[in-house]
Amino acid sequence: MTETVIFAAREIITMNPSRPSASHVAVRDGRVLGVGRLDELQAWGPYRLDDRFQDKVLMPGFVEGHSHAMEGTFWRYTYCGYFDRQDPDGKIWPGAKTLDDAINRLRDAAQALDDPSKPLTAWSLDPIYYDNVTCDRGDLDRVSDTRPVGVLHASGHIMNVNSKALEAAGLLRQGVNHPGIPLAADGLPTGELRGPEAMALVAPFVGFDRDELAADEEGLRQFARLCVRQGVTTATDLASMLPDDAVEMMSRVTGEPSYPTRIVPLRRLFGISPKDIVARALQLRERSSDRLRLGRIKIVVDGSIQGFSARLRWPGYFNGAPNGLWYVTPEELAETIKLALAAGVQIHTHTNGDQATELVLDTMDAALRKSPSPDHRFTLQHCQLADRAQFRRMKAVGMCVNLFANHHYYWGDQHRGYTVGPDRAERMNACQTALDIGVPMAIHSDAPVTPLGPLFTAWCAVNRLTASNHLQGGEERIKLDDALYAITIGAAYTLKLDHEIGSIEVGKRADFAVLEDDPRTVPVAALKDVGIWGVVQDGRVFAAAEI
Repeated sequence: MTETVIFAAREIITMNPSRPSASHVAVRDGRVLGVGRLDELQAWGPYRLDDRFQDKVLMPGFVEGHSHAMEGTFWRYTYCGYFDRQDPDGKIWPGAKTLDDAINRLRDAAQALDDPSKPLTAWSLDPIYYDNVTCDRGDLDRVSDTRPVGVLHASGHIMNVNSKALEAAGLLRQGVNHPGIPLAADGLPTGELRGPEAMALVAPFVGFDRDELAADEEGLRQFARLCVRQGVTTATDLASMLPDDAVEMMSRVTGEPSYPTRIVPLRRLFGISPKDIVARALQLRERSSDRLRLGRIKIVVDGSIQGFSARLRWPGYFNGAPNGLWYVTPEELAETIKLALAAGVQIHTHTNGDQATELVLDTMDAALRKSPSPDHRFTLQHCQLADRAQFRRMKAVGMCVNLFANHHYYWGDQHRGYTVGPDRAERMNACQTALDIGVPMAIHSDAPVTPLGPLFTAWCAVNRLTASNHLQGGEERIKLDDALYAITIGAAYTLKLDHEIGSIEVGKRADFAVLEDDPRTVPVAALKDVGIWGVVQDGRVFAAAEI
């Protein structure tokens, strides 16, 4: 007979309204057998009592509804972000507080490479932190003039490269005509590459080939270690190309008995037709397993607000920058949505600017009038500048929203001062509006854009403080219970997995975040500081200190 294990805890927060708290949870075959008092659970027959969590607090395993497994890969490269950041080993890497600091860090990394022709790959640069100073090929030529140098911005939508990288890609010349490749006064590219098409021209020469990143086994393992450290038991890989070799690798790795995370990858609409991506999603769905859930589509509609590549409605950018980039044509978007609705394939769409959100809402409205689809749960990701009228439209067409709560901390000051101005910055990531109107909502980190950490994301949604401690949009703060819901069953709902995960109740996966304290009893200012011991995933125990 399969063993029954009963875990004892100081407190179990179930997120199940019919039994909101308990002291014990029984697990059999990786599922929750029962939740309650020990004397109630003993009726299930022989059991083994596991009391290692008797001084801990259990919650449903956190669900990260918008992340990218490539964060695990990126830690092989040079981190040059502005903020201090923890790697999969738990080491804290200090932030680079000026552009010169970032350049010096890159120079040190370049000098440590033996092969003078090997590219230097780095990530998380964001010049907007440096009073909007630009970074061009000349800055990166200071790092090296013998090897290609490529630095991905924190947003993931812009890359800076040096002259050697442009030369390797055949772009160090006059006459380049591409909306994502700005030119300097000398007629040559500046070294800034905006959007996926422009970046793809140089990415293979600087170590950012997306197919290689998607099939990176070590990165997938490192990403899972980050998940355990943050209490995450289910995480998305929300824009993968999913070539066959990557799918085979992910199936093998996630199927190992020691792999601690359920991964939900979405095939990105890039380099493939609408008809073919829907067919591919259906093929991939058949290859799903307990810890690898395939068969969804991701569409990136525009770029990033802080990178000035998002599409904004009138009056546009606060500093007068030109409007951003469309990553997909209206026709391509409409055809993909139409075919996906007919095939029962879920789509998540990236829209940062409110003009991009408006396009998706218009397209969804037209598609649903022709092909009604109950419970489609198509989800707007980021959706940062949506106003109340757009949230009402989301409700009308049955869409979910996953809001980028972390943005207020990491870029709130810059949004207020540079990108959208004080008034629109106040309404960004309007969590309370979503709740008021009844739009199903999750919140996210978009790791590696910001660090993975659902409790930090919840802290951001509850407090809405910028890095300078400015309260931004106080009326959009949400209650703690709503924030905890958003990082558990709320996120699970957007993935159509709420019948399996997101709460601790009978029949669901035995996925728990193991916390050192009760997030409901600490001051809301300290929510982000609640310690995380590790996770229980499918009934298997993983300690952060031992991964």
